[in-house]
Amino acid sequence: MIKAKIETACTECALSRLCLPVALSTEDVESLEEIIDRPKPLSRGDYLYQAGDAFEALYVVRSGAVKTFTVDSGGTEQITGFYLPGELFGLTGINKPAQNTTAQALERTNLCVLPYDDLDRLCSDVPSLARQIMKVMSDEIREDHALLTLVSKKRAEARLATFLLSIAQRLKRRQLPDESFQLSMSRSDIGNYLGLAEETISRMFTRFQEDGLLAVQRKQIDLIDRDGLQAVCDS
Repeated sequence: MIKAKIETACTECALSRLCLPVALSTEDVESLEEIIDRPKPLSRGDYLYQAGDAFEALYVVRSGAVKTFTVDSGGTEQITGFYLPGELFGLTGINKPAQNTTAQALERTNLCVLPYDDLDRLCSDVPSLARQIMKVMSDEIREDHALLTLVSKKRAEARLATFLLSIAQRLKRRQLPDESFQLSMSRSDIGNYLGLAEETISRMFTRFQEDGLLAVQRKQIDLIDRDGLQAVCDS
């Protein structure tokens, strides 16, 4: 009965990516559950933390979405990532006294908070959990490199097509709808992330719709021709 209760809780807060797939014992899952905090939901625009705040925890999106960004000395914002349900973030703060990015909710968002000191101690006792976190960190590094390649080499159409297919793949990995989904981020945010003007993003959405690749209704995206989008990515 206890095991069922804990597994349900971990599934609801999206921690199945961290613990349940790596075959933790019931006792280990209980230990993980004990350190998790589930604060009240963030509203759209709320800050979870800001650059310069003390690094204290890692976070998993249970529902909603979060963006992270930096602000340079001139006040220019650069988005560094979007995080969807089931995804872990906050890793860039590890081994630093303070956060180097700001995290902001893109819509009403529920989170699981993993206090880092408690998690670090638990990882010492549960090597499989430590390995899974290392895997997530590796995935983030790989995605950062992919983004640099995307922004530096691909045309505007290929950047947006790659971004949309990436969102779909991330949703599919978490068994969420990947053919029809809502984009939590604005056109401006997407443009900032991809190194393109907001107007260019809007124009590309219109072109993709005219070409029969997808249907767009405000933030609702329906992928109609994934092969066609992939061809744009590869062009």
